[in-house]
Amino acid sequence: MQRLHARYPFLEAARESVATEAVDLATVVEQDRAVVDRARQRVITALEGGETGDQHRDARVELLSYPVARVLVSMVDERVLVRKYARAEAATAYERFTADMADTTELKSVESTGLELADLLAEFDLREAIRAGADGEGYRIDVGTYLPLAEDLWDDEWRLVNQPLDAGEVPVDEDELLTLVREAIRGRIEDGLPFEVPDAIAAGLEDDVAEIREVLADLELTQDIDTVVPDLFPPCMKALLDQIQKGEHLPHHSRFAITAFLTSIGMNTDQIVELYRVNSSFGEEMTRYQTDHIRGDSSPTEYSAPSCATMQSYGDCVNKDDLCERIPHPMAYYEERIDEADDEELEDWRESEDDGQSASGD
Repeated sequence: MQRLHARYPFLEAARESVATEAVDLATVVEQDRAVVDRARQRVITALEGGETGDQHRDARVELLSYPVARVLVSMVDERVLVRKYARAEAATAYERFTADMADTTELKSVESTGLELADLLAEFDLREAIRAGADGEGYRIDVGTYLPLAEDLWDDEWRLVNQPLDAGEVPVDEDELLTLVREAIRGRIEDGLPFEVPDAIAAGLEDDVAEIREVLADLELTQDIDTVVPDLFPPCMKALLDQIQKGEHLPHHSRFAITAFLTSIGMNTDQIVELYRVNSSFGEEMTRYQTDHIRGDSSPTEYSAPSCATMQSYGDCVNKDDLCERIPHPMAYYEERIDEADDEELEDWRESEDDGQSASGD
């Protein structure tokens, strides 16, 4: 098994290498703990650090850890994990191939790994859609190819309206082209997940899956979310928000949970204070202090919303639905609902605030 394939396991040639070796993943899981440990590390490091950890010195262990990691992600079967894992694998690949191609300004081979940018473009059927710029600098990419690659890049600079579109082509520099290649890698990895895992493989990975679920439950999961749509809140947070709007008193743990949730999805202190104002025991100074403390503005820690297990222990887990049964964290629930929603469902409560609408969306 080649080190190139271990370094870039998403390549079709790497998959074929595993197939040629007739590797039985059930046997690997049962007999090769080094592969499973590295696979689990890939997934946990993806969650905690946004990359996949140090490459194992053994090329075989490194390469086989990739399909086993995909098995682990599929067994956990959480949309937020799929997305974060795919992004981490793509980020790791990006770091590696940009290092390989350092100081490379043209499509030429990289001797240290045997990888060429041209080969990466061919891997994702991009060679025909990308041409060198007429002035000898940069590249031009067909708009039909550019759009799906750039759709998950959030910065305004990637929006087509901000691009100097010319004759159906978008000009990009080399750094931008490599970023788009990274997105092609992420898309390939994410599109294939999750999948059905045979029992013969799954049986040996239950403990590893449980460990990943624990890590997932303890993490702040919504770094990219800045959308407040109460109709899509998890049932527990809907119930707490309803109690606030009715002016009911919340125990400290419930107040902490809903406040941490609201700060995590983008609400600022002023907006949260206004929500609590209807309560008969409302004290603005204390409410503002508590909110700033949870946000990390007046404390060294920015607190995240409690996990589902914690919500259950305090009796705040109510009105569970089918999605709750397979979600470890209220933030994961909300992220999945946001991902699945149509544009019409995504009216941000803050945008309608000036119209006198309540946070319940009524």
